[in-house]
Amino acid sequence: MIEVKNEKIKAVLKEYKPVWAIAHAQKLMGWDAETYMPTAGFEDRGDAEGVLAGLSQKMMLSNSLRKKIMKASKEPLNNTEKGILRVLKREISILDKLPPSFVERFAQISSKARIYWRKAKQQNNFKLFQRFLQEIVDMSIKKAEYLGENKKPYNALLDLNEEGLTMKKMDNIFSAIKTPLKNALKKAVNSKHFLKMHPLQKERYSKEKMNELNHKILDLFRFDQTRGRIDVSAHPFTEEISMDDVRITTWFPAEDFERSLSATIHEFGHALYEMQVSHLLRKTPAAGGVSMGIHESQSRFWENLIGRNKTFVKKNFGLFGQYLPFLKKYDANDVYRYFNNIVPSMIRVEADEVTYNFHIMLRYEIEKGLLTGKIEVKDLPEIWNEKMQEYLGIVPKTDTEGVLQDIHWSMGSIGYFPTYTIGTVLASQIQHKMEKDTGKISELIAKADYTPIQEWLKSNIHQYGSIYTPKDLIRKSLGGSIDATYFIKHIREKVKELY
Repeated sequence: MIEVKNEKIKAVLKEYKPVWAIAHAQKLMGWDAETYMPTAGFEDRGDAEGVLAGLSQKMMLSNSLRKKIMKASKEPLNNTEKGILRVLKREISILDKLPPSFVERFAQISSKARIYWRKAKQQNNFKLFQRFLQEIVDMSIKKAEYLGENKKPYNALLDLNEEGLTMKKMDNIFSAIKTPLKNALKKAVNSKHFLKMHPLQKERYSKEKMNELNHKILDLFRFDQTRGRIDVSAHPFTEEISMDDVRITTWFPAEDFERSLSATIHEFGHALYEMQVSHLLRKTPAAGGVSMGIHESQSRFWENLIGRNKTFVKKNFGLFGQYLPFLKKYDANDVYRYFNNIVPSMIRVEADEVTYNFHIMLRYEIEKGLLTGKIEVKDLPEIWNEKMQEYLGIVPKTDTEGVLQDIHWSMGSIGYFPTYTIGTVLASQIQHKMEKDTGKISELIAKADYTPIQEWLKSNIHQYGSIYTPKDLIRKSLGGSIDATYFIKHIREKVKELY
């Protein structure tokens, strides 16, 4: 990484600092809303978030900042400086097209919607959330129109989450993996080793002990708790307040301990990305991860390729047993199969590596339908269940385990879900390139040496923040473009081993 040296870029960053400060406050408010905020506080919180969003937009679109960016653009710049300007110009281009009243209202409604989504999920009552989701969908369509996508509104929302992503590109990725995944699922289901439910899924555990185990795993991964913390929320997430204040959450279902452990490891992957961005980018618009697809490649890498790795399970089986006494009835192979059991299930975040992307395809099709008017919000529970039957052959018994299971739509994040598949595919691609450079990941896990893994991720992906576009970063770090070949190979090898 090269530091910022150009004086005109420094002037741009000085002008940008109040925008950064507002974003800092918004992130803290968002984290608080999902963890400790009293539920009755949602009205004032939503209004405050709306005002701050409006202020931030006004500052970003100020003539003073624009003039400074224009002057800096004429200078000979290094890659870091060019990247900072690229991010700023993209953000300004987006905000320039959105009316201030729209930006403020969208922030307000998404803040309030999260509270009603939580209530709806707890009470298994989609109608509690329906009117908020309807407004979010309507405003998302309007946002796409403002951004210039009248004919294909979903493209505009995909691009906001993954710069350069379109439905055509996403369709190509799904086309590449759909048949191999169907074949893998068929082989697993028809195998004599198929388990509709692993007995470990029904084992109850102590929340306090599971919390201790999660912390031990984070310690193993060298999660710096002077720069981060872990809490509990209705849906696990990561919030980067700043690169030295990164907060993750997990959850504690009463049984099925893998749900809590995998969520913790998944969010650690997100947190590590933010913590390993170069400090030369501190307080700049390029300080965060470049896209949600790249971000999800990090969380999916740690969740699937580390946490579900056979060597990881065997190496840490004794540690698991210190906090989960019921493991005395099982061995390491039982836990490995439990972590990797392939079976259609209701909940996306609990899904195995084979069925997971069918959950994403379902959401992708629904989002496209919502934005074109082919699907109406009021019909979502029924349509959701129909698509679950189509893709996985199962139907949710409740909306809580169906259409209400994810927080994303309540946050206004339509267009986010496809990035999970991008991340899943990229994770295997990253492993392939990493192992060429560092040797087998399993050998490092066997030695409990995660430093080479983290250093490779830092050197090749994390340190750059948003300096490069997702496409350019993938080319720079992996030597090409997104390639599903490595993910398909990984799935075939795992299914062959287990079934």
